[in-house]
Amino acid sequence: MKDPLNEQQSLTLRRHLETGLPLVSRPFQALAEQIGASERQVLDQVQHWHEQGLFRRVGLVVNHRALGFAANAMLVLDVPDALVDEVGRRLGQAPGISLCYQRPRRLPQWQYNLFCMIHGRQRDRVQAQVQTLLEQHLLNDLPHQLLFSTHLFKQCGGRFAPPAGARIDG
Repeated sequence: MKDPLNEQQSLTLRRHLETGLPLVSRPFQALAEQIGASERQVLDQVQHWHEQGLFRRVGLVVNHRALGFAANAMLVLDVPDALVDEVGRRLGQAPGISLCYQRPRRLPQWQYNLFCMIHGRQRDRVQAQVQTLLEQHLLNDLPHQLLFSTHLFKQCGGRFAPPAGARIDG
């Protein structure tokens, strides 16, 4: 980096990024103004952290319930290991699936290794959508469950910077 942020600017930027990007047309410019830096310095620092593996992506947390999506469910499947990548790719691209990921089984209590999130407005429509997906992808015979959300938990991103006021010199 040509003109890196100083240590305090870098730490403050990390804290700001943990709480989310400002909802403005130029969020990195707004962050730069808050830490006394240029937009280019902020973008370079974010790119540097990305290259270091500090974070893999920038995401968006949507409050589905506030948008009327109250019938949210996780479809869990027990997919043979040899097929899980292919089935996951297909389901991850299917309409209505907002995310799809593999997790290890926790036998004997939990046999499922593929998880698909579906957000809907009505429970019966989500159930019908899942049934259609299972039929279209020939997955009806696999062990599966449809688990509807019963509680809304606050979502937030990772925390990597020490809290404001904490000593960082050991």
